[in-house]
Amino acid sequence: MTALVLMTADTFADQFDPARLGRLTSLVTLTDPMRVSDLDELPPDVLAGVDTLISGWGAPVLDAARIASLPALRHVIHCGGTVKSLVSPALWARGIKVSSAAEPNAIPVAEFTLAAIVMAGKKAPFLAADARRHRSDWSYRHERGRLSNLGLRVGVVGFSRIGRRVVKRLRQLEDVTVLVFDPFADPEKVAEAGGQLTSLHDLLPRVDVLSIHAPNLPSTFHLIGAEELALLPDHATVINTARGQLLDTAALEAECVPGRLNAILDVTDPEPLPASSVLYDLPNVMITPHIAGSLDTEIRRMTDTALDELDRVCSGQRLRHEVTEDDLPLIA
Repeated sequence: MTALVLMTADTFADQFDPARLGRLTSLVTLTDPMRVSDLDELPPDVLAGVDTLISGWGAPVLDAARIASLPALRHVIHCGGTVKSLVSPALWARGIKVSSAAEPNAIPVAEFTLAAIVMAGKKAPFLAADARRHRSDWSYRHERGRLSNLGLRVGVVGFSRIGRRVVKRLRQLEDVTVLVFDPFADPEKVAEAGGQLTSLHDLLPRVDVLSIHAPNLPSTFHLIGAEELALLPDHATVINTARGQLLDTAALEAECVPGRLNAILDVTDPEPLPASSVLYDLPNVMITPHIAGSLDTEIRRMTDTALDELDRVCSGQRLRHEVTEDDLPLIA
């Protein structure tokens, strides 16, 4: 098999340390050069022999022209999460198999979300912000409502690969109730994970914490807007580690400015927020710079998954993390 690595130099450095590069070279024959940021960097005769692309963040869309330049291409093994910016109708028309490393990328997001939920149960990020103002007087701590994770009620919007992991991890808490909204989820699988499937409008008034994990689709734009936020109880916390467009920023501002709701935002709309956004200065809002997903050493977990997929291709096995054209409308 002849493979080409299609990703930026920085992405390649993050994903392939000497051990992983050694594993890659033991599985396939690499082109010379073995990595490019754009297919135009290689002559047509080299591209003609490539049957496998190892792609990553920053790879260009595999449109009709690029697919035509790769007549032998059979597999695209993506070292990143979503493949939506990579695939095209021409790729699917050729019957090219695509694999994604989105599954391991779900691990750090779920870990981050669990930590955020636990901290939200105690209102820790918001009380920490209050402490800068109150200093030696700690009598303020009950002004933000309930401060307990015992009997916590959590709403999970989206039983995605991340949402599912969050629901399972929440079983670590004592007497926790996890309500799940996802119109495409299997009730039995939700129950098996530890959640209860329900409607969005039934879920919202009953939760202390709302955690968003739905895919970013036209149908989910501002899924949580003014009407939905108004249904949340006072002092509830909204957590978004999915995509900023799922949450109406203006509606969230209207609820957080008076202090009725709290928020922990790892993603925003727009991203980053304008410097003038009121959310930056609110003690009941914590904003992190999109760090929940794979970063630093976590990225190589995704590389390992891609290399495992490549090993399966080399040995004639089916891909474990294949993405098909039919999957696209429902995935992030």
